[in-house]
Amino acid sequence: MKIQSVLRAIRNADRDFGLIEDGDHIAVALSGGKDSMLLFVALGMYQKFKGKNFELCGIHVDVGFEEFEHELMKQFAQQYGLNLYIEKTRIYEILQNEKNLHNGKIQCSLCSTLKKGVLFEKAKDLGCNKIALGHHGDDAVETLFLNMIHGSKIATFLPIQYMSRMDMYMIRPLVYMKESEIVGVTAENDIPSVRRVCPNDGYTQRQEMKELLDVLYEKYPMAHDNFITSLSNTKQVSLWNKEK
Repeated sequence: MKIQSVLRAIRNADRDFGLIEDGDHIAVALSGGKDSMLLFVALGMYQKFKGKNFELCGIHVDVGFEEFEHELMKQFAQQYGLNLYIEKTRIYEILQNEKNLHNGKIQCSLCSTLKKGVLFEKAKDLGCNKIALGHHGDDAVETLFLNMIHGSKIATFLPIQYMSRMDMYMIRPLVYMKESEIVGVTAENDIPSVRRVCPNDGYTQRQEMKELLDVLYEKYPMAHDNFITSLSNTKQVSLWNKEK
């Protein structure tokens, strides 16, 4: 799959949800995974589109896991002429504190909160007004089902969201892409990803949901596209309304 398909998906999401405006200074939250690495490159290319006048940088929050391949990320950014900032932290040390462990495991939610705090602070320091995340359509569907199962609510993340406390927008330019498409593009275009070193990798509720949906898609292939389409099909939402 060509990277042009990614640029087309970004352009469509930008058009439909107003993600990027003239004069924006956007920081890509660069985890080192395939999604964020592809987003970093694609937004660098999207800058060259006619009428697109925005600044771009990447921010990686170094949690403190051993053997993380920072050099690969640095070389990657240099190869594409992209500005990358690596923020070293002691988050892993905090997560390993006995009082912060849950059943002997580090807490994903606490890790996410601490990383987000560092990310927002660095983005502010760099003069950014938006943070771009690499979440794609499959992530949105998984979030929808996780919220229904564990939170009894029908909700997922938004393509653009204003964080009033930080006076910062979060945008998700890859919402119209599937994970399988991202895998194909990164492989065909030799876009690397950093080896995962999180001890919880592969043992999360999200991973369970991913595997459950894969079984469903195998039986009902049309459900994959339909689920993603339904997230913006607000005209046909029909839920129960209780009498007040």
